[in-house]
Amino acid sequence: MMINTLHKWGVRSNLMYTAGIASIGLAFTSWIASNRLEAAGLDRADRWGIFIGEWAPTFFAMGVALRMEETREQAMEASGQRADMEDRVGGYAMR
Repeated sequence: MMINTLHKWGVRSNLMYTAGIASIGLAFTSWIASNRLEAAGLDRADRWGIFIGEWAPTFFAMGVALRMEETREQAMEASGQRADMEDRVGGYAMR
């Protein structure tokens, strides 16, 4: 449901893949910045790097899910079933 909504809003898989790669770079940058600019020590820098680094798998997973949604949509358009499927989904939602 969430992936379908994101897809309808125009969010595409390439955006999520880009966000995943950017979050890896941001994790490394935040680790360096925290280590050099804060007097809190290496432990704090590690926590910042790990915190931001955990975003990457989420973005990549959302990218894969959106890619599947894009592929499904393309297959439905190719077979002419898109309008029929939307009618059925709309009918089930009203019950």
